[in-house]
Amino acid sequence: MRKNFGAKPYTYPQPVFIIATYGEDGTPDAMNAAWGGISEETEISMCLSPGHKTVKNILARKAFTVSMADAEHVIACDYVGIVSGNDVPDKFAKAGFHALKSEFVDAPLIEELPMAVECRLLSYDPDSCRLVGEIVNVNADERILDKDGNIDPDKLQPIIFDPVNGAYLKTGEKVGNAFSDGAALK
Repeated sequence: MRKNFGAKPYTYPQPVFIIATYGEDGTPDAMNAAWGGISEETEISMCLSPGHKTVKNILARKAFTVSMADAEHVIACDYVGIVSGNDVPDKFAKAGFHALKSEFVDAPLIEELPMAVECRLLSYDPDSCRLVGEIVNVNADERILDKDGNIDPDKLQPIIFDPVNGAYLKTGEKVGNAFSDGAALK
């Protein structure tokens, strides 16, 4: 027996992205977004409504960073999603975040969040709310790297959004090998 829920944005996992920009005066800003993902090898797409201060900043600066929210900073990451930069201009600082200048785009990295993609704006459609960015660099703090210099998800502890239950979840254990385990059925 299966249950129908109707048309809902229920997919798993939904990454929790923290999008960071600079405002007109250079003040860093951040927002939380879960509706997004990789749309091409070097592109990220997200659904962001035009009223967000972050969207206005992206359109003005043509750049943004997308940090992976992590378990250690769940409160700060949720805060930047429930408070508008249009109402609280220093919400980045109130979240306890510190900005690092990106070497590749005109947008801040968030020092506390150890992994980010640095992006240039490719397109934005205010009618569909679809924002597309070109990934020009992936930046990771050494504290989340394994002995071979790769990103270790156990050290990163990224969180995902559970849209059904309105919760954040930590990612779990490895259960298989991508592009390999299915070969057993060939």
